[in-house]
Amino acid sequence: MRKKPEYRDLFPGALELMILKSLSWRSMHGYALAQRLKEISEDYLRIEEGSLYPALQRMLKVGWLETEMGLSARNRPVRVFKVTEVGKKHLEQEIASVEKMFAGITRVLALAGE
Repeated sequence: MRKKPEYRDLFPGALELMILKSLSWRSMHGYALAQRLKEISEDYLRIEEGSLYPALQRMLKVGWLETEMGLSARNRPVRVFKVTEVGKKHLEQEIASVEKMFAGITRVLALAGE
């Protein structure tokens, strides 16, 4: 059985792209975001805290995300992350780039043996 991929096995920028897309749906705190990524990927991707929180910090620094205080499901104060307008624009650009990359890979896989 093949092992599940870890964050470092993904293409560069994949984690940030998944974070932006997930947070564009709704604002979340870090733990909820990690659970959402795991759920959406049907338990295929597990983003460890040691990868998630540094990525969130990088994204705050470049202005793709902002935070506000909120409450967790257990009514505990949490830092909630949301996508900024700059982050939304970056997300659109990155989705277009990824779609081109996968279209190219698909063409190579389909035609490489011909």
